[in-house]
Parts: sequence; structure tokens; C-alpha cells
Amino acid sequence: MTDMIRATGLVKRYGDVEALAGLDLTVPEGTVLGLLGPNGAGKTTAVRILTTLLAPDEGTATVAGVDVRADPDGVRRRIGLSGQYAAVDEYLTGYENLEMVGRLYGMRAKDAGARARELLERFGLSDAADRPSKTYSGGMRRRLDLAGALVAQPPVIVLDEPTTGLDPRSRQQMWDVISDLVASGATVLLTTQYLEEADLLADNIIVIDRGRAIAEGTADQLKSQVGGERIEVVVDDPAHVAKVEGFLSEVALGEVTVRERTVTAGVSGTGADDLMRVLEHITGEGIDVLDIGLRRPTLDDVFLTLTGREAEDDTTEEVSR
Repeated sequence: MTDMIRATGLVKRYGDVEALAGLDLTVPEGTVLGLLGPNGAGKTTAVRILTTLLAPDEGTATVAGVDVRADPDGVRRRIGLSGQYAAVDEYLTGYENLEMVGRLYGMRAKDAGARARELLERFGLSDAADRPSKTYSGGMRRRLDLAGALVAQPPVIVLDEPTTGLDPRSRQQMWDVISDLVASGATVLLTTQYLEEADLLADNIIVIDRGRAIAEGTADQLKSQVGGERIEVVVDDPAHVAKVEGFLSEVALGEVTVRERTVTAGVSGTGADDLMRVLEHITGEGIDVLDIGLRRPTLDDVFLTLTGREAEDDTTEEVSR
């Protein structure tokens, strides 16, 4: 399988700050790579280098086989970029925005117009095609921005936190669009802080922190790094926490954790049997629970374990200088 994006040893410094500290990554053709990291980890710097908006201080990178240093124009002809903020002209209609992008790519007026109509239909914007884009909702503007990145039908699409700030419905719409793009053969580099987004869309995930890759693998492979299943019990009455903690300690691998009314313990590969045993104890004591279940690790657990920080950290994202 051909690698459509390949970066080796990327380094970028801003004075004493090292935004990238030797980042390696590859994205095979027709796949999605999820690039995860807290704000300030280096995600946006990596995107800017791969899309020729920044030059690396060290390292090499190719996109669709073209070197980002040697032939930046060639790279730009092969990529579509949609960033954190919709880059649309709010005084132009949706159609005019896309038709203008086509003309900037050198398309004939007739072809650019036809492509604009095609994309407006594909992204569910046909009814709003002739309205100024300043009247669009945030989700509509984001979809229009992504449509603009696809006008020239690029083989590589770079999405830099494309669903930041969207409501759940608009985010789901964007996920559907991205899934359709990959199904049609596109290669996608996706940066995100929404871990469920990476879990749903990415074929492979790289977690970066302080400019370095600290873990790589599929979502399942990364989850396996933080241990197996765990039993979680939420009691109705806080007075019963200690008793439930005792029940869980009989089956726990390691320490039992307590957070307010929630009691959690990691268990062995026979988690279902352990759960039944704990449930029998709870039922026998007549303890009311609000929730009880066997949980698998989530990408949130992975992220917190690897970085020591929540995914949506308050640290300021790196800026271009």
C-alpha cells in the first residue's frame, strides 16, 4: 500500500520553544490517520508543515509522493485543507464560494460551476446555495469549507480539528461526510481533541505530546495499553460505598477506586464472572444501585494515562510565527 503522507524527524522551533521534536508519521493510501494531542502538543504545527504553510527546521516530508520543501506548489495541487475555522467569504453565496475556488484552481467557468453544484448537493447545501454564507449556521459553514477543500478532487485531505465548536448534530453530519470521503478512496489526516471522533473514524492513531509521538496504534491497540476490563458500580446511597468497595476488592486486580458514589475496580479476563459475583453480593445485601456494568477502557482513559492531561486541555495551542 502506497504511503500518501510520510514525515520523518520533523522539528520546528520558535525561539526556545520546540513545537515539534522529531515527529514521524505515515498515512497509507485510502486510510484515516488520527493525530491526537492536547492543545500545544504540536498538531497544528505538523499540519502547517505538511500543507506547506510552514517550513520545518529539520526533517523531511512528502505528500502524494511530492516533497514539501522541494515542490510546495506540487503538494498544494494534491491536497485539500479544512481548518478549525471555516475559511469562507461570508458575503458570497455558497455557490459563489465554491465556484470561485474552482476558478482559482484554473477550472473553466462552466466546469467550476458544475463542480460547485455537485458539492452543494453532496453536502446537503443545495437549498442554501444562493444565500450569502453569512446566513449559514456554524455547521453549514464548516460543511461549505470542507466542500471547498474538495473542489479540485485532491487525493489527500487534511482536516485540522474540523468539528471544533460544532453541536452534536452538526458533528455527526461531518463524521458522515468524512466517512464517505474515505469510502471513495481519499486519504485523510485528521487532527482532533474529540476522542470519540478518532475512535469512530481513524484506521490508525498517533498520540503526540510536546512535539513527539508517544504512542501509535489502532484504537483497540491503544486501549489495551491501559489494562483490561473494569467493573463500575454507582450506588444510590453514599452510605453503601464502603460495603461495595469491599465486594469489589475480592475480585479486583490492583486498587479499588472511589469517586463520590462511584466505585471502580480493574478485573481479569473473566470480567463477566466477576461482575456476576459482585452483583450477587449487592443483591444479597439489598443495596440499591443507579448503575452497574463491565466497562472497557476508552480513548479518554488512554489519553489521560499517556499524557497526564485531559484531551480538552486549557493549554494555549501553538501559534505560527
